[in-house]
Amino acid sequence: MADPATKSFRERLKSRLILFFSVMGVTGIVFIVLLYNYGNTPASSSSREQVVDIKPGMTLRQVSTFLAHRKLLDEPSAFVLYTYLQGKQNRIQAGEYRFSPSMPPWKILDSLTNGTAILYTVTIPEGYRITEMAELFEKKGLVKKEAFVAETRNTELLDAFQIPPGGTLEGYLYPETYKFSKADGAKRIVKTLVNTFKKRVQTTDLMQQAKAGKLTFHEIITLASLIEKETGLGAERKLISSVFHNRLIKEMRLQTDPTVIYAMVNFDGNIRKKDLSIDSPYNTYKYFGLPPGPIASPGLDSIRAALEPETSDFLYFVSRQDGSHQFSTNYEDHSRAVQKYQINHRVRG
Repeated sequence: MADPATKSFRERLKSRLILFFSVMGVTGIVFIVLLYNYGNTPASSSSREQVVDIKPGMTLRQVSTFLAHRKLLDEPSAFVLYTYLQGKQNRIQAGEYRFSPSMPPWKILDSLTNGTAILYTVTIPEGYRITEMAELFEKKGLVKKEAFVAETRNTELLDAFQIPPGGTLEGYLYPETYKFSKADGAKRIVKTLVNTFKKRVQTTDLMQQAKAGKLTFHEIITLASLIEKETGLGAERKLISSVFHNRLIKEMRLQTDPTVIYAMVNFDGNIRKKDLSIDSPYNTYKYFGLPPGPIASPGLDSIRAALEPETSDFLYFVSRQDGSHQFSTNYEDHSRAVQKYQINHRVRG
């Protein structure tokens, strides 16, 4: 039989524990209610937007303090607790965001954890080189051009296209319109361009065409880049392609100016006679065959033209100075076309 004093003690302890946990439960409920109320209460009624830059590696505490300093949040510690309550403490994403003090904390947190950062639109024209793309991305403030160029030498990405070490992804960065945030970085940007190339170009039908031809896939992309740089007219691409194919078959030098320009260190807009003798494997006036790799990023039409040249006997072409070209089957006709469209045009000019 239990001692009355012991029984009384147990009853008192039990009642106190019940009271304690009841108080704790009520306190917890009140705490949660307060946090949820905090999450729905804006810092102020001001709708004036600010652009804030959440840097990679910033902790939740640093983010909340930073936002509080910008008057976008009240009580940064409460924001930390609110984030934990939502289970999103490890989901803050770096990037630029557009917030106003009139936005409630839940909406700010939602943006930060869903990565709805400010995106910048970048359009890469067909025929752009890696260096031109790098300058384009740097002007947008997305990445330093040196970092972009360095990432185009990523050996993992080069291996995917069987490009030897020391090469670059020239020709494999697909020209299209993209959207990137400032937090994406060079690695993600380059990989996105490469993945878009794979999606648009390495389709079943195009790869089957490539395997059925005499050129390797790398040679096809290289040839396509020459076509891209030679003409902007869709109707001419397959004719330009036929000239290059015919010259390759006859083992003639391709003698295309864009390869000389690619080989030049500083191009001022003019090709001089001495430039045609530049000792570079990309100089198709000096070396036979295709250059060792693409000289720009070709569009899909130029790639198809490289795969499907027009049937012709043309071996030469020259610009008519209006965006189109005059095609010839022999050197005599070509010389007359050069006299008419190049030399006489310069004299008249």
